Amino acid sequence: MSATTAEQAGRRVEEVLDRLAENGDSEACAAAEEVVRVLMEFYGSGLSRVVDLLGRPAARPPADPMGPLLADELVASLLNLHGLHPEDAPARIDRALSALAQPVENAGFDAATGVLTLRVTASSGCGCPSTEESVRQAAVDALACFAPEVTGVELQSAPPREPALLQIGTRPSLAGADGRSSAAAS
Repeated sequence: MSATTAEQAGRRVEEVLDRLAENGDSEACAAAEEVVRVLMEFYGSGLSRVVDLLGRPAARPPADPMGPLLADELVASLLNLHGLHPEDAPARIDRALSALAQPVENAGFDAATGVLTLRVTASSGCGCPSTEESVRQAAVDALACFAPEVTGVELQSAPPREPALLQIGTRPSLAGADGRSSAAAS
């Protein structure tokens, strides 16, 4: 793939917009111009974020200079979109899951179907369907930026927790040092 200069890209966009305008379909032309504006905003935001992340003063140089870029949802999504993200799918899946408020475990990813199976850990709430659905949706949202090859998320419920063992012992004595109860001493 040859590199396209900004001038070449601009000319191509203008040519396509001119062809649409020549066809007389003003709605199609307006829609195409809107698509161009949205894409320009998206890429402009991404470039702005890269400049911001790279320009932040660090207390010490990061071990991985790419770390802040790879951890950013917008930059990661742009890198994924163009096949430039240096991490493999398992690493990006782990990165997305580590950002979730509710802890889940990766129980397996089927690359052929795009389905990721997550195990809801015991500390992920009450096990209610609504809670599990919110955990699943949070995972779907995080994975969209970091691992777009995940096209579905299934949950496995954690095994039911064993009830806590209640220790029953003898009641401590209420007797004071003189052997009488503190109530009788009053």
